[in-house]
Amino acid sequence: MARFPITADSAVSYPGPPPAQTDVVVIGGGVIGVCTALYLTEAGQRVTLLEKGRIAGEQSSRNWGWIRQQGRDPAELPIMMQARRDWCDLARRTNTDFGLRQGGTVYLARDDAKLAGYARWQAIAQAHDLDTELLSAAQTAALFPGLTGTFKGALRTASDMHAEPALAVPALAAIAARAGVTIVENCAVRALDIAAGRVAGVVHEAGRIAADSVVLAGGAWSSLFLANHGVHIPQLSVRDTVLATQPLPEVTLGTASNGRVAFRRRADGGYTLAPSGASELFIGPDAFRALPKFLPQLRDSPWAQTYLPMAPKGYPDGWRTPRRWTPDQRTPFEDMRVLNPAPSQRRIKRALRAFAALFPHLPQPQARQAWAGMIDTMPDIVPVVDRCASLPGLIIGTGMSGHGFGIGPGMGRELAALVTGAHLGHDLTRFRASRFTDGSAIRLPPL
Repeated sequence: MARFPITADSAVSYPGPPPAQTDVVVIGGGVIGVCTALYLTEAGQRVTLLEKGRIAGEQSSRNWGWIRQQGRDPAELPIMMQARRDWCDLARRTNTDFGLRQGGTVYLARDDAKLAGYARWQAIAQAHDLDTELLSAAQTAALFPGLTGTFKGALRTASDMHAEPALAVPALAAIAARAGVTIVENCAVRALDIAAGRVAGVVHEAGRIAADSVVLAGGAWSSLFLANHGVHIPQLSVRDTVLATQPLPEVTLGTASNGRVAFRRRADGGYTLAPSGASELFIGPDAFRALPKFLPQLRDSPWAQTYLPMAPKGYPDGWRTPRRWTPDQRTPFEDMRVLNPAPSQRRIKRALRAFAALFPHLPQPQARQAWAGMIDTMPDIVPVVDRCASLPGLIIGTGMSGHGFGIGPGMGRELAALVTGAHLGHDLTRFRASRFTDGSAIRLPPL
């Protein structure tokens, strides 16, 4: 198994150098950027992907590994269904076993209200011919040997999949490199190069690349990069703690959550655990500015976040993180090559207790390794996937809100189509950037 997480100390696989000219520059070497670059190259574009640190060094190697259709926003669901097919295709294109397995996703329901909400989402799934089913209490108990607790039932999508993120995204990057993408790690983009009011390329820490189009897939750093160009989106970053247990007997082949702990069977025989609904928001200047847009989310789930008073030094919304710089100045992206937050020990203990309570017949779970990542999140918990109206030539793909790993190939296809002008495979109206400025109400997903 790969070491978790990928950090700035991990070996560089793509040292460069970057070219002087290309058709498209992709900023960010996470799953969204890698998939976008791959599909752009396959569309005949010359593509250069620049990553300030390491491929998949941040949230793309630190997430739960779920490739989940279940529970998606209705606008995301058809893109996610395409992404699932893409994952199967991509797995066939590499010799790396990155743990892609179909084990299904299960959401356990403790009460009738939760089960009723799941029934409403099942109707959305049925409209898309998805194999989601509502399970009875007896069916739920039969699905998980040794499960304790009283559950009214569950929502299950058997076709959902999972993979090992720290293996998967580097494997996708290798596919992209073989297809012709120029990937350069340790190369931070400082600013867009603007000429006559439109994008003419990028300025990076070692020089300039001329390009007709730029895709920003910078994850937690995207809003900071955009703000330096006068473009503001209400994106915040929250810390999520994850751990891997020692090998344990099998209780599921897939992924599941009871609202207190999310768990996934790992390829090494252990489980990836995370305390559900327990992300931590470091309060900074952007948090105050974005507060009005996040009020509907706060009212709906006021305790879904833990609020911490100050981000560590150098974080995207840190109090002392620079908000303005010129292309010839060192930037926050160079000061922090890989955003590597410390995991919350309290949340590690909470996840272990919750999992042990669900399956008391198992040996006591131990945290073999723990890590954390910063999730780029939006007020309505769906991303921005759009052309930038004020900077022609810039395409934005960010704010995946913890859903980016699974949907990465699908969103990569859509972002590539936005660049080339090809026919979009899906309706992206829900993901337009202007929804935060055109008077539209903030609309939360059904689950």
